[in-house]
Amino acid sequence: MSNTALAEEIARLKARLAETEAALADAVEAQKRLESIVSELRREKFGRKSEKLDQEQFNLPLEDVELAQGVLEAAQEKARRALKGQGRVESGTPHRNRGHLPKHLPRVERIIEPQSTLCPCGCGEMARIGEDVSERLDVVPAQLRVLVTRRPKYACRRCSGAVVQAHAPAHVVPGGLPTEALIAQVMVAKFGDHLPFYRQAEIYTRQGLTLDRATLGNWVGRACFHLRPIADHLKERLKGADRVFMDETRAPVLDPGRRKTKTGYFWAIVADDRGYGGVGPPVVMFHYAPGRGAVHALRFLEDYRGHFVQCDGYEAYDKLTRVDRPEGPWTLVHCWTHARRRFVKRLEKDGSPIAEEALRQIAELYAVEKSVRGQAPDARLAARRALSAPIIGAFFSP
Repeated sequence: MSNTALAEEIARLKARLAETEAALADAVEAQKRLESIVSELRREKFGRKSEKLDQEQFNLPLEDVELAQGVLEAAQEKARRALKGQGRVESGTPHRNRGHLPKHLPRVERIIEPQSTLCPCGCGEMARIGEDVSERLDVVPAQLRVLVTRRPKYACRRCSGAVVQAHAPAHVVPGGLPTEALIAQVMVAKFGDHLPFYRQAEIYTRQGLTLDRATLGNWVGRACFHLRPIADHLKERLKGADRVFMDETRAPVLDPGRRKTKTGYFWAIVADDRGYGGVGPPVVMFHYAPGRGAVHALRFLEDYRGHFVQCDGYEAYDKLTRVDRPEGPWTLVHCWTHARRRFVKRLEKDGSPIAEEALRQIAELYAVEKSVRGQAPDARLAARRALSAPIIGAFFSP
């Protein structure tokens, strides 16, 4: 080997060594980060009460674990590539992603051909004998565009007395900037993705658009006004339902005066008769309230004409059974799922045979309900009397 070739080989080996050392350093750093996060989780699990995380903060270190795991895997892959001296790591499962992505997503195919398909032995063009196919999830970033509307005017050249032009379509913001699709996007980001207006404004600023939070709020307020008839229609549908489902969940709400958040509640009222042989679509409405007291449940169900409320065991619902209305008090229908959770916890804690037997009987009830779901009321009632009643009788027997 000549001196020039030897020098080039030494330089190449030094470069590979530097790359390997850098990749290993990245892996060590990622490993340390994982160990730090595990230590925090151990403190949350076994530490003193004053050191434990709030429930709302508990998911943050879990996300850090997943992020650090990705960094570690990438560093390890880079180290393996450096050690093997190749541009990529050969995969033993080239088809691992095929069939895992939804069928309704459009497919954009690209074919990567070798630099040359000539046989290195000089035999000529090589024949295609197969292919490796992989699927990856891609995204086209949201693209803002300008919708230009033209309304031509037409006039008679002879009499010049008649001019016609199409009427301007009605808009949520008359003469304003946004289309209805843009307003819908702002509303979904605000109420579905919990993205405040000021953060959305910053996103549009990066696109070269100056939209302040007051403007976005005005757009959404106008849209809410026009959507009110739909909400009223949904409420009327719910009022006529014989049975409704009701539940409440916490929602953090900004409290500007204290520069903190306070706890509010979203109350959901649902009517879904598909499991009872009904053919109408399910309906759900959300109401906001500053608390979860019975006064809110009574207010939200005012003027409802149904008889049954399916709910959990929260004591505030008990007042619905004492309300004075023409249809009579509500009848509460509790869910077996909430009772089942306690038996699951007891079984996991000490392996209680009583809890195990209770879970078995509840599973039998679930099987009966699954077999009659969607059937006519008479068929469901007959199955429950014949199959479910003995199970429930045994469940409550001493």
